[in-house]
Formats: sequence, structure tokens, C-alpha cells
Amino acid sequence: MDEGYSGGCQCGRVRFRVDGTLGRASICHCRMCQKAFGSFFAPLVSAPAEHLTWTRGEPAWFQSSNKVRRGFCPACGTPLAYDWGGPALELAIGAFDEPERVPPTIQVGLEHRLSWFSRLADLPTRTPEEQARAERFFADIVSCQHPDHDT
Repeated sequence: MDEGYSGGCQCGRVRFRVDGTLGRASICHCRMCQKAFGSFFAPLVSAPAEHLTWTRGEPAWFQSSNKVRRGFCPACGTPLAYDWGGPALELAIGAFDEPERVPPTIQVGLEHRLSWFSRLADLPTRTPEEQARAERFFADIVSCQHPDHDT
């Protein structure tokens, strides 16, 4: 039995639940998605509208084109949804409480994929000394973000 999927924004003002099966999970490289997410791409998964419930609050919407509106938290700005007017909404994979359960299966919008994108996994990582400094810095940080899952 599918236990469903939950998620929401970083401040917790907007939360959602999807009961049932999710559709295709993608990475969109188009320029509008890059700008909407402030990132190299937008990771999205389709969720049938009849299986999606906004369980706390609702997103604010920005009409990003004549055909698409994008949902985001009005308080913290987290990108949450892409609505093209069809029977499903696309939800931001990173907003899910368990994004590991939603692996992308396709890339789209390749005409705008950044030329260096395919080399990201080859970038060096921190040296052990740099990692130790970072761990000391993060050790006493207290997150103000909503925890994954509602309690």
C-alpha cells in the first residue's frame, strides 16, 4: 500500500500531501525554470490534481507566461508548484519531505542546459581541513526551517 507523499516550504506555512501515485519526475533546464528556482534547473514531478491536498495554507501564484503559473510560499518564497492548466500539477521535488523517493527519470528543456552542467559531479570537494572548519561552523547552527514531516 502506498503511504502517500508529503512536503512543504521551508518555513512550514504551506504544506501539501499527495495520496496515490506520482507521475513522471523530471529535471527542466528551460530558462524560465532556472529563474523560477534560482538554480541550474527545476526538479519537478507531476501529481494528479485530484490526489493533491494543500494541508496547511496555499501557495501564492505568479503567472510566469501566458500558459503557466508557478506556486510559491508567500512567506519564505520556496518554489512549490508549476501549473500548466492540465489534470496534474508539477511539484518541486526538493519540497517533498522525502525527496529521495522521487528520483528524476528524464531531462527536458535541454536547449537551455548550462554548458558546464554535465561536469558538476567532477568538481573537487572540500579538503579534510576545510571540511573540519565547515563542521565546526555548522555544529551550533539552529535551523529555523520547518522540519520534514508534520508532528
